[in-house]
Amino acid sequence: MKYTASLVKLHIDERIARRRADALQRDIPVADDETLNFLLLTLAAIKPKRILEIGTAVGLSASAMLLACPSAKLTTIELEEERYVEAKKNFADFGVDDRVTAYLGDAGEILSMMDGQYDFVFLDGPKAQYEKYLFDLKRLMKKGAVLFADDVLLYGWVSGEEPTPQKRHSIVDKIRSYLNVVTNDPDFITSVLDVGDGVALSVYRVAETEE
Repeated sequence: MKYTASLVKLHIDERIARRRADALQRDIPVADDETLNFLLLTLAAIKPKRILEIGTAVGLSASAMLLACPSAKLTTIELEEERYVEAKKNFADFGVDDRVTAYLGDAGEILSMMDGQYDFVFLDGPKAQYEKYLFDLKRLMKKGAVLFADDVLLYGWVSGEEPTPQKRHSIVDKIRSYLNVVTNDPDFITSVLDVGDGVALSVYRVAETEE
């Protein structure tokens, strides 16, 4: 474990902590402690009212976000029906279901049909699709909104710190393409951080002509 990760003290509802441990035992992807801690820190700083999540899994990160932001509402999208059903149960168990709009289906298709303005986006769905989602995410983000993209270093393969397995070159190339696009987009201020498995934190900035 890297030194910075060893300093993380994750303060979350004990029920969520137990279900996160159970999800990991079942090979369900959940944000690691360092990433979730940084996610909650970011939320505490910006205090969003409307959150968009791509990749619900079983709803544990979403539940943690809503418990940390008691006045926020969240829209979330999940492709796999079994996880979607479990997430809906978790939202009810944690008492946040009245603040959640959950969609089952392909995020690319659903995003294209959505409207509204979000002030925080947690991008944690299929990594190979991050760049594809970006057009609609920008359309759905308020000026000043934050885009939090998870797993962008992917086991050190994207940064080149670890050799990429032969079967993973395609996904690594797509993540690198996303990072290239978002860091070069003048509408965003982006930093790529060595938090968890890599986080790209982007602020949708207000252009000078709009200030």
